[in-house]
Amino acid sequence: MEWFQWLSDQLLRMEWLYQLVTQLVENVFQLDSASPVGASIHFFIYDTIKLFILLAVVIFFISYIQSYFPPERTKRILGGMSGFKGTIAGAFLGVLTPFCSCSSIPIFIGFTSAGLPFGVTFSFLIASPMVDLASFLMLSSYFGMELAILYLIFGVLLAIASGFILEALPLSDQVESFAMKAPLQTQDDAQLRFKDRIHFSIEQVKEIVSKVWLYVLIGVGIGAIIHNWIPQSSIEAVIGESNPFAVVIATIIGVPIYADIFGTLPIADALFAKGVEAGTIVAFMMSVVALSLPSLIMLSKVIKRKLLFSFITIIVVGILLIGYLFNMIHTLF
Repeated sequence: MEWFQWLSDQLLRMEWLYQLVTQLVENVFQLDSASPVGASIHFFIYDTIKLFILLAVVIFFISYIQSYFPPERTKRILGGMSGFKGTIAGAFLGVLTPFCSCSSIPIFIGFTSAGLPFGVTFSFLIASPMVDLASFLMLSSYFGMELAILYLIFGVLLAIASGFILEALPLSDQVESFAMKAPLQTQDDAQLRFKDRIHFSIEQVKEIVSKVWLYVLIGVGIGAIIHNWIPQSSIEAVIGESNPFAVVIATIIGVPIYADIFGTLPIADALFAKGVEAGTIVAFMMSVVALSLPSLIMLSKVIKRKLLFSFITIIVVGILLIGYLFNMIHTLF
């Protein structure tokens, strides 16, 4: 439908902003927007403004939803669930409660101390930072609804499968004792009024933007370099379609990068423009978000080596499978 495409282009892709930045680069800076310098400046300004607009709008509305699902309520909903049903519930509640990978660790501790099963806590821990509604909307803006839906489906399946496998393994003794006793300090939402939720949403926007703005700028800067200065042949040689190990390499590259979905998107966008396959890009993004070194270091203080190794192994294998399957499916369409 034409009207839907128009809304998608103007609201999500922000074509109006793209044209404004083009006029700025060509008429004010007197640069050719197709030249490497002009295109880099255009990419940096356009993506930076676009990301911060999306961040403010998306985080506000997602935080409003989140105000109905504080950790205490989430714990009550998940309480008593186990097995496959529990992992499904944990994954879907993770989608509704967008905690970043590092802030998910204290929630994980609270859930563990409350006696929630392994599968529930780990499926929530994986889904919350990787496939929340904010990342879905941001992906839709950059890559379109089809790819965003596939990302969401595969991400939820990874969270469910990982939680189910971890619960089935004999690893119940692999959580540090202090984590089994730590209380979950939260304030329930029963007293929140409409204006309280609005205030909470605004504060969440301020807090999240203050935490991620630097990573957004770094991500946009890297994206501008990839997009305009690195030859396509060089990128294709490393993670291009012709390299059968492209998904593996992209996953390994993503692990040491400390960023969230917002800082990763500009890099993914630049790689996509260079012809890198969608599954390879998805593997890169998932490894950045789900396996960032800071979150793994924090997690290592909570769980013992055997469980940590099992967690990393399952996630890595899952990401690799998703990357290759994603490439196969996306090629068919």
